[in-house]
Amino acid sequence: MLLAFSEHRWEASVAELAEVIGSPVATTYRYVQLLKELQLLEEARSGRYHVTSQVMPLARAARLANDVARIARPTMEEASRELGETILLFQHFGDLAVCTDRVECDRAMRFTFQPGHSIPLGAGATGKMLLALLPDGEREQRVAEIAREQGIEVREELKLALANRYAQSWGEIEDGVWACSVPVETGRTRPSVLSLVGPAARIGDAARAEAISALQVYAERIQKAVSSYSG
Repeated sequence: MLLAFSEHRWEASVAELAEVIGSPVATTYRYVQLLKELQLLEEARSGRYHVTSQVMPLARAARLANDVARIARPTMEEASRELGETILLFQHFGDLAVCTDRVECDRAMRFTFQPGHSIPLGAGATGKMLLALLPDGEREQRVAEIAREQGIEVREELKLALANRYAQSWGEIEDGVWACSVPVETGRTRPSVLSLVGPAARIGDAARAEAISALQVYAERIQKAVSSYSG
């Protein structure tokens, strides 16, 4: 039930929660009461509930426990300084690409995804690169769902992303934003990607090619650091 809340659904009624988690309303109401007793949920306005700040230490604990994000952080900071744009680390969770860390640049017109921010698989450079990295059967299932629900065919883009080891997008998540994403081959079961986002107007064709190449080098450095840590 706690996972039913997000930046897109920050409050909900018992009936809405019941629909999301697939539970009878009466059962869902008991869950809500239990979470209220634990001070994890509270009533914001009549009949609507939201999570409390009591859950924030959980987010901190999750970030500290994510060794890939922790190991990648110094390399991400270096990449942001060199490339002058915001660098993000995303990982696959269910049908989402979730930001597990980010390093902002110090230039004007920054684009910030806070850790925990999520985008659908298949959306933007990050969503496409992560979707491309899924096992064949799972990827095909997700591609079919996207085609059925959104009327969008992404198979060819995913093939190119896998072949080139990068994906890029223009304004798919935010207007005027160019993004590129490359795989971070950590050997873990959860796919990870390194992404760069910035204003399309200030990143020309040559700069885009340089950014993709540099990002791939930084991703390889993270891969080696994670491999050494695991070993």
